[in-house]
Amino acid sequence: MSVQAADERTLAEQLADFAAQTSYDALPDAVVQSVKMRVLDTLGIAVAAAPLETSRAARRWAQEQGGHEHASAVGVEERLPAHLAAFVNGVLAHSLDYDDTHLPSVLHPSASVVPAALAAAEKYGADGRSLIRAIAVGLETCVRLGMAGYDHEARNSTFFEHGQHATSICGAMGGAVAAAVIAGDRETVLHSLGVAASMAAGIIEANRTGGTVKRIHCGWAAHSAVSAVELVRHGLTGPPTVLEGRFGFFEAWLHGRFDPTAVSEGLGETWAVPDIFFKPYPANHFTHAAVDAAAALRAEGIGVEDLERLTLGVPAPNLRTIGEPIEVKRTPQTGYMAQFSGPYAVAVGLLGGAGLGAGLDDYTDELAADPERRRIMALVDVVADERCTEIFPRQFPAVLTARLRDGREVVHEVLTTRGGPQRPLSFEELAAKFEDNAARTLTAEQVAALARACDELDSCTDLVALMRPLTTTDAGVPAGATTDA
Repeated sequence: MSVQAADERTLAEQLADFAAQTSYDALPDAVVQSVKMRVLDTLGIAVAAAPLETSRAARRWAQEQGGHEHASAVGVEERLPAHLAAFVNGVLAHSLDYDDTHLPSVLHPSASVVPAALAAAEKYGADGRSLIRAIAVGLETCVRLGMAGYDHEARNSTFFEHGQHATSICGAMGGAVAAAVIAGDRETVLHSLGVAASMAAGIIEANRTGGTVKRIHCGWAAHSAVSAVELVRHGLTGPPTVLEGRFGFFEAWLHGRFDPTAVSEGLGETWAVPDIFFKPYPANHFTHAAVDAAAALRAEGIGVEDLERLTLGVPAPNLRTIGEPIEVKRTPQTGYMAQFSGPYAVAVGLLGGAGLGAGLDDYTDELAADPERRRIMALVDVVADERCTEIFPRQFPAVLTARLRDGREVVHEVLTTRGGPQRPLSFEELAAKFEDNAARTLTAEQVAALARACDELDSCTDLVALMRPLTTTDAGVPAGATTDA
C-alpha cells in the first residue's frame, strides 16, 4: 500500500490515511520482523527496570487511581485501566535508557509506542497481527515527526535545542496512532492526533542537573496516547491542521521550523522502522563504539599489561558527555557515572562484559571503583576526531589508538554503531539481551516462553496470556539509567 502525497490533504490527514489503509498483509517482512524484535526488547527492559524505586512509585500511583481492569502492567497483579497500564509499562521501558534509538533524530520510539499499543490491544481484544500493524504505523509516525524537527544544517534536533524531549513529545503522537488503529477507524486516528498533540510533553533539564522525572516521560506519552483515543471515542475532536497549522504542533514546539516532506515523502512505501537502532549495551549510546573498539584489541590478544597509552577519538559533540572533565570520566564514583564514561567503556571492552558484550551487571558501583578498571581508565585520553565528527549523528563512531609497551601502535576504527542497519542484531542476539534482562525476575521457563511468543507474535490470539507472567515481577537488583542517548 502506498499513500500518494496530495496538496489538499493536511499532514495529519495523510498520516490518518496511511495508518488506516496499511493492513497487516501490506507490511514488508522486514517491518514485521522488526516489530516482533522491538516488542521482545521493550518487555525485557521493562522487566529489568521493575525493581527501581521510580518504577514502584509509578505502579503505586497507577494503582491508586482505580478504574476498570482492561490491560496488564509489569509488576501489577491486577489489570489496570488501559491508559494507566500504558503509563506503567512506558515508565519501565524507558527507565534504564536501554531502549531503541532512531538516528539522526535521537528518538527512542518503542518505549512509548509499544506500551500504548499493548494496552489498547488488550482492552479491545486485538490479536498479534493487529498489534504488529499498530506498532508499525505508530513507530513510523513517531520517527517521521521527529525527523521533521531535525535540522540537517546544524545536524541536531530542533526539539533538543529548545530543551524538549522529542522522545516523549513525538512518542505521544505515534502512540496515539498505534492505539487508534486498534480502537477505531481513519477518523479515530485523525482526531486522536489532534487531541494527543495537546497532551504531548517533555522537558529534558533533568539530563543536566538531576532528578528522576525523565523516567516517566515515555510512560506519560503512552498514557496521553491511550487517553486521547479514549476521549475521541467519547466524542472529542481535534483540528485537521494540528501539525502544520499556524498554532499547531510544529509551531508550538519548533517555532515553525520543520520539514513537512519528512512526514509525507514516501509514506507507506519507505519504512524507517527496520532502521531504528537497537541498543546492545546499557550505557550512553555515545560509548558503544568504544566498547567495540576495545573488544577488538582484546580479540587480538592485547591485555592491560601490554598498554602504555590509549586515545579514544569520538565526534566532537560527544566529547562533553563521555570525555569531559576527563578526571571525572577516569574515576566514576558510581555505576551510573560509568555509563557516561568513555574510559570506562574502553575498560569494559578490554576486560569483556556480560550480555552482548556489556550488560547491566557491568555497570555497578563496585565495578566503577574496581582497581583494574581504574588502571585502564587512567591510561585513556578522549579527544575529538574529525572523521567521527563528520559521520555524527547518523552514527556514533569511535577510533581507539593503543600505544603498546613494545613500541607498536594499534588502531581500531568503529565507524558504524552496532544494532543499526549496517550492523544489525539478529533475533537470537536480541533474545540473548532479553534473557539477560528478564531472567533477573522471571524463571527460565517464563523467559523462554515469552521469547518464543514474541517470535511468533503474528499467530498470537491471547495477548493477556502473553503479558500475564510479567505482572508479578518485581524482585531483583535495581540497575542504573543513562541519558537520552
